[in-house]
Amino acid sequence: MIFICYPKCTTCKKARRWLEANGLAFEERNIKENNPTIEELRDWHHKSGLPLKKFFNTSGLLYKELKLKDRLPNMSEDEQYNLLASDGMLVKRPILIGDGFILVGFKETDWKAVLGIE
Repeated sequence: MIFICYPKCTTCKKARRWLEANGLAFEERNIKENNPTIEELRDWHHKSGLPLKKFFNTSGLLYKELKLKDRLPNMSEDEQYNLLASDGMLVKRPILIGDGFILVGFKETDWKAVLGIE
């Protein structure tokens, strides 16, 4: 599995501890140093089945500075992918990518269900 996170993010730290506590092996990728590409974002979006808006870090400073709450509804998918790929801090995290699944954000109940953990 690939665990995409921002190491200083408290939710990412919590998710990492959870993965480790459950003995799950993962490769960590710093989203700020290794920003997702447009192709990766497209792939994850389609495989996740989630609306593209769910990939935006709506609580982030950059999201608020750019006033994306008002701008996103009027942007095309291509414009949104370009924006997400421009700065990792715009992307909701953590993202866990495994064989046949993409989890965006950390909700322990969702992660347990997808990973088959009691």
